Amino acid sequence: ARFHGNRRSGLWEPVGPRPPLAAMFADWTAAGAAVESLWRSARSARCEAKSCQTGKISTAETAVQSHTSRDAGVQTDQSKDAVQDFQQEVQVDYTSLLSFLQRVEDAVIKELNKNWKSRAFDGFEVNWTDQNETVLCLHTLSYPEAQDQNLQVTSISWNATGSVVACSYGRLDGGDWSTEKSYVCTWNLDRRGLNPRHPDLVVDVPSSVMCLAFHPSQPSLIAGGLFSGELVVWDTSRTEDPVVWRTGMTDDTHTDPVYQVNWLPDAKHRNHNRLLSVSTDGKILVWREERDGRLALAEGFAVVAQQVPRSTQLKKLTWGEAAVGVTSLSFSHFDPHVFVVGVEGGYSLKCSMAAETLALHRTGSSVPLRAPAELAFSPHGGPVYSVSCSPFHRQVLNLFLSCGTDGQVHLHSMLQTQPLLSLQLSKKYLFCVRWSPVRPLVFAAASGEGNCNKCFCFTGDVHLFDFEKSSQKPALSIKQAAGEHPVYCVEFNTKQTRLLAAGDAAGAVRVWQLSSDFTGQGPREMNHLEQLASEITD
Repeated sequence: ARFHGNRRSGLWEPVGPRPPLAAMFADWTAAGAAVESLWRSARSARCEAKSCQTGKISTAETAVQSHTSRDAGVQTDQSKDAVQDFQQEVQVDYTSLLSFLQRVEDAVIKELNKNWKSRAFDGFEVNWTDQNETVLCLHTLSYPEAQDQNLQVTSISWNATGSVVACSYGRLDGGDWSTEKSYVCTWNLDRRGLNPRHPDLVVDVPSSVMCLAFHPSQPSLIAGGLFSGELVVWDTSRTEDPVVWRTGMTDDTHTDPVYQVNWLPDAKHRNHNRLLSVSTDGKILVWREERDGRLALAEGFAVVAQQVPRSTQLKKLTWGEAAVGVTSLSFSHFDPHVFVVGVEGGYSLKCSMAAETLALHRTGSSVPLRAPAELAFSPHGGPVYSVSCSPFHRQVLNLFLSCGTDGQVHLHSMLQTQPLLSLQLSKKYLFCVRWSPVRPLVFAAASGEGNCNKCFCFTGDVHLFDFEKSSQKPALSIKQAAGEHPVYCVEFNTKQTRLLAAGDAAGAVRVWQLSSDFTGQGPREMNHLEQLASEITD
């Protein structure tokens, strides 16, 4: 049968005469038509081509990468044959070794005994920290509110762990000190997110704070001496009311500003401490803690000019019977009863806690005051502001440092009145001197003057001295504060010994990281210090 397409209906119709109308509704079967499709064969051809190409490239690249990985592994392996060859080469003649050890046994034991008795490495500690050849300023800490009042950093102290530094704000120059509000601020340098201009703790104090001292074993306790003559102990873990003890204003309280406080072990009560304070009223007082929050006077001393020992090598003292103002104090590290004080008259005095002689014309105190002075040393040209006993020297020398308004540092032995060495570090005042806790030949001094090589202006300096390098000039002078802002205080960190903190008149505390030159002790450094002292004495 032949068919043609009907454009209107879109159907295939047979060609030829149409059947009658009646026959249109009768059963009728048309022959089928077969059409061959080329779609499957075309698509199959395309897929075979793609599959062949992709498989070839993927297989080749994977093989190359795998080969590279195996090469890396071969370099780290060692063949068993090589190990066996090496082991075969190691042969020990135990008979000859035993004979050798028997021959040298006596000599080795002799040398070991000699080394065991040697004191060549006394005081030497191995330094496992990374070596650093430069001095860096790690932090510049400040309290903006105190700086807005033009308050100065009067004292610095590190806590028992060495992670927290505290500073006191007050005034050491003109101004109404007694009524001026001041602050005690602390920063935890190990704290994550340290803000150098936002202290972790700020304590408001109604009187100028002149000195600070953290407790030697309790990290949260800190004592302060005020311009009013009072002593206060704060607990930095208490944010609401941190005051735990205070002297109050009594007949026993100092009548002049307190310039130094120290914690002392209590001989009668283990794990207890007492507080020692010194003032320009001439009194050295020891306080005990009471349960009601008071500090009660336990014992005391008074430095009176008439009772200061005379020496034919010293100028005649003209103080009369007046009280001698005490500005600083440092205890011997070998005798807990011996300490040195600096006084306004320019002298350093060797004193004893075991003194029994009563001080003259001292009345009004609840306990009798004793005269502690045993020896007067050759004076400075002005008041002594700071003294520091060496923690390293042996007892035969008992060395200490002193500094004052004459810009000099004196190196003294407690065995003689004349200084072993006098160093002119500044044309202006020296406010503080501290012996290094790790280097017997190193000390730091804080000055009110330093020469700037660029503009010849005056800046506050921290001088680092190393007797191993020079006994006449500083090994390094650090520019602490620009302009006419002296450095008032400097403190080594006895726990983290690479840290040194210094406070200045601009109200800033800078924490310096010392180089290994100033923190790594040599094996014979103590002997060098003794040799230096003996050469100067001779």
